[in-house]
Amino acid sequence: MTTLMPSLSGVHDSHQEKLITVSAEGMVHSPDFPHTYPRNIVLVWRLVAPSNMRIQLTFDERFGLEDPEDDICKYDFVEIEDLTEKTILGRWCGSESVPTSHTSKGSQVRVRFVSDEYFPSEPGFCIHYSLLPVSVSEPDIPAAVPPTLQGVEELSEVVAGLSTVEEVMKYLEPERWQLDMEELYKPTWHVLGKSFIHNKKARGADLNLLREEVRLYSCSPRNFSVSLREELKRTDAIFWPSCLLVKRCGGNCACCSHRCYDCQCVPTRVTKKYHEVLLLKHRSGGRGLQKSLSDVPLEHHEECACVCKDD
Repeated sequence: MTTLMPSLSGVHDSHQEKLITVSAEGMVHSPDFPHTYPRNIVLVWRLVAPSNMRIQLTFDERFGLEDPEDDICKYDFVEIEDLTEKTILGRWCGSESVPTSHTSKGSQVRVRFVSDEYFPSEPGFCIHYSLLPVSVSEPDIPAAVPPTLQGVEELSEVVAGLSTVEEVMKYLEPERWQLDMEELYKPTWHVLGKSFIHNKKARGADLNLLREEVRLYSCSPRNFSVSLREELKRTDAIFWPSCLLVKRCGGNCACCSHRCYDCQCVPTRVTKKYHEVLLLKHRSGGRGLQKSLSDVPLEHHEECACVCKDD
């Protein structure tokens, strides 16, 4: 007698999906969990709950898929889609952290697992699902205004304070920022160049580099050479070196976030540092030069900011 092995909890065709009616607790997981999963597969599960219930999804602490590339899950990943709102709740890979729990907005979610032909990992993933009544999963608590509903001025100020394009994407869509990053750098129909050789897509403009270049030339501490005689108001002495480098605030304030007519770059933290130099002074009575090493104090601007100019 031939024994039939149970099939995988899903299907290999991405255009099909296994329907699961959620009436109690259960789980979906990568094949052979918690061991290495197979290569080159696509598994899809559609979880359907009663209309007055929501689905809570919790990841098993044993989680590990192929690592991301440039912080983006491109190759092996698990993805959850809320079918009621037609939004991706998140896409996860790697093994540095376990994804957080999620509760559906409606009564249906889709879970999709993809692995490519290279570098399968272990232990894979396992998602535990359970039911929650609508009243429990959707408490009547005022929600914070999402970025998409914020005014232009408010959102502009927040985004201007973020350091990288990844931080911007995380702020706008914290659960699907990796997908947004991938979409951001997809080529348009009229730009399809050498970056697609061997299916390895290179990014277009480096937005983080552009922002860093702006920061370097905006209001910030930078090297200035100062004349010691002028800086110390010592016209009776000669210093060597005669000039030294100090940190002083400089650059423009074109991106000033304050709502005023004009901004100026000013120091917000100043420190005094001592520099050892050669000091030359004429001795009294024309008896030649006195030569000594001397510590001279100079102000350094450690932090700068754009502020509104006083009228």
